[in-house]
Amino acid sequence: MNENYDHRDIESFAQKAWEKKKKFYAADSSNKPKYYCLSMFPYPSGKLHMGHVRNYTIGDVVSRVKRLQGFNVLQPMGWDSFGLPAENAAIKNKTHPQTWTDENISVMKKQLKSLGYSYDWGKEIKTCDPSYYKFEQEFFIKLYEKGLVYKKKSLVNWDPVDETVLANEQVIDGKGWRSGASVELKEIDQWFIKITDYAEELNAALDDLDWPENVKTMQKNWIGKSKGATVKFQVTDSQEFIEVFTTRPDTIYGVTFIGISPHHNISKKLAKENEDIKKFIADCSKNKAAEAVLSKAEKKGFKTNLTATHPLTGHTVPIWIINYVLIDYGSGAIMGVPAHDERDFEFAQKFNEAITQVIQVDENNSTLPITEKGVLINSGKFSGRSSDEAIDEISTKLLELKSGEGKVQYRLRDWGVSRQRYWGCPIPMVYINGDVSPAQLSDLPIKLPTKIQDSSAPLAQNLEFKHISEMVVRDTDTFDTFMESSWYYARFPSAEIDKKPFDEQTNSWLPVDLYIGGIEHAILHLLYARFFHKALRDLGYLQGDEPFKKLLTQGMVLKDGAKMSKSKGNTVDPEQYIQKYGADSIRTFMIFASPPEQSLEWSDSGLEGCHKFLKRLWALGFRVSKLVDEDFSTNDGNLIQTNIKLFNKINDDYNKRLNLNTVVSSCMELLNNLNSCISDQGVMSEKKEFFDTFRFLLLALFPIAPHICEKMFAEIFLEDINEALWPEDSFFSYKPSKINYIIQVNGRVRANISSSTSASEEELIQLSKQDDNVARHLDNKTIIKVIFIKDKLLNFVHS
Repeated sequence: MNENYDHRDIESFAQKAWEKKKKFYAADSSNKPKYYCLSMFPYPSGKLHMGHVRNYTIGDVVSRVKRLQGFNVLQPMGWDSFGLPAENAAIKNKTHPQTWTDENISVMKKQLKSLGYSYDWGKEIKTCDPSYYKFEQEFFIKLYEKGLVYKKKSLVNWDPVDETVLANEQVIDGKGWRSGASVELKEIDQWFIKITDYAEELNAALDDLDWPENVKTMQKNWIGKSKGATVKFQVTDSQEFIEVFTTRPDTIYGVTFIGISPHHNISKKLAKENEDIKKFIADCSKNKAAEAVLSKAEKKGFKTNLTATHPLTGHTVPIWIINYVLIDYGSGAIMGVPAHDERDFEFAQKFNEAITQVIQVDENNSTLPITEKGVLINSGKFSGRSSDEAIDEISTKLLELKSGEGKVQYRLRDWGVSRQRYWGCPIPMVYINGDVSPAQLSDLPIKLPTKIQDSSAPLAQNLEFKHISEMVVRDTDTFDTFMESSWYYARFPSAEIDKKPFDEQTNSWLPVDLYIGGIEHAILHLLYARFFHKALRDLGYLQGDEPFKKLLTQGMVLKDGAKMSKSKGNTVDPEQYIQKYGADSIRTFMIFASPPEQSLEWSDSGLEGCHKFLKRLWALGFRVSKLVDEDFSTNDGNLIQTNIKLFNKINDDYNKRLNLNTVVSSCMELLNNLNSCISDQGVMSEKKEFFDTFRFLLLALFPIAPHICEKMFAEIFLEDINEALWPEDSFFSYKPSKINYIIQVNGRVRANISSSTSASEEELIQLSKQDDNVARHLDNKTIIKVIFIKDKLLNFVHS
């Protein structure tokens, strides 16, 4: 071994060897148990950021641990490579999105390799490659044939900057999730996938997933299962009914108005006859489309000349067009109960509508609105009932009157997948004399036009692409890019084959054993992927009910207390730190600085500290490489006993808790303990115990800092650490052949004696009396009794 730690030479040599030998390619068939570890694949934006580094380091540590433990590990990597940023960047730089994307992939792939990640590059995929998205087009056609795809005019979230439709999940505080532009409401033709057909399964199956509770809660809230009732209010002097869904039929006697969406059919009819209503609806269409935003927005309403009849009281109530009523929840109408709903209360106060309390919670407190359940008042024959009793009884009464019924409803809406751009997967539908039809499977993939000028505008403007013949035209929308990331995990195991999307390898590897990614994907990506898996299962492509067995949501990387971003000027370029400190140092810092689930504060000094730790490890390895048999003690056999708790803690942190940060701190402690054994006089440890401890230190740190550990293992143990195995359970239940006893005389420590673990009390007494210091304190003394505690101490009590 060289005396100095040269991370550049060590890491470069290791990475070249790994690539040449295809060291981390998963075996297609193996007697070993499988372990599929997957980190969410990146968008090829140009360069890795520290968030990527943390995510992928965690995944690589787990993958390397599992290989040590005898698993056949699949850890693939690919590129989520469709999307608006590539399209916009290509237009700006007067190039093609494919060129821009490929150049970025080349840069980022080199960076990933420089960090020593143990990926199976033979499974690499790019979602913008026709060999990938042709199967996505096939799935869409199969879903269409199964009745899970339809097209309709729909009120959508329109991003005026990116000129595309956004799903509800992509509207953040009323703004486009990429552009940041204020989102508008617009009605256009859209393709939808019936994710709502799977709402109950998606909701119920969450309980059995080994996922963080906060993620499961977020998905449950988004699916929004609610039990309630539909209620029909007949428009006065009309055969028309307004149907509403309510989770609180117990408050029905408190209805003082009906609210309909500006986009309700009745609103549209009225707008044709009333210019003021038309203007009001146009004004509402400028509002943000997200439900949470509308609930906080200023309450706006237009009182129509229409009224509706209450199905239980027979009273008439006014019908309002209201801005916060959503067309795609329920039937686009609400029953206004201002005494028991905060939004309705604000609205009634603003527009002087009646407020009738029908629920009482506390006789001494009737501050409105009361949103909790309680006891009914002012509710006819239902007065005095509890809310829960009344919900069932009123639902039954409505059913008897044919004015409603009990119902379970979901907040989840069908998935709008149409996007009006260029750089995305073309939707494989055609129109023959105006009638829609799926493309022929033999015609797949439907490829994007490849000229640079073709990529500067949405597909709809490309007449050559659009017009197949005089009677046949293509659909010119592209898929929402969440389509590509909804099934990529299943493509990785069979990425090499081209004739079909999956083979037997796919189902043998699925489900993913550990999926790692940011909490920001809790709703968008993870819900879509779960749905897609279930849909592909029902189409006969996949087996199993869920794609991801266990989920780890890693925390963000912060700098100066804030998330790293270019706009804040607090980004850190991994490349310069790799050059200065090495990949192993960065990896060690990323693991050591914080538990995986918590945010990590970037620190140059922290990184430098980890680099110094690795230099100390190398220095110890250099000293060890020079040791000879005569340097070791023959009677000091306590090193493993001293460190057994650390061995077990590391083992548990890897296997039970995934507390990776404390693995590093335990390795630091092991290093200190090993260093303390060595002095100019030799090594205060038996040779076998010293090398067993040192070997375990390298094995334990190897998943985190693989390059340095691989080099030291080869130099000192003459083995390839990649072929080594994690110690057997017996190693962690080590029972020493000798044990230290504290020897006391009248409660004062007079000696420490090493004795066989099998020594009896009498043998230990005789051995202790041979110690000079003990013998001196017992000289001419009468021993009254001896206190013996097995494996701990012996105390002589004298007069």
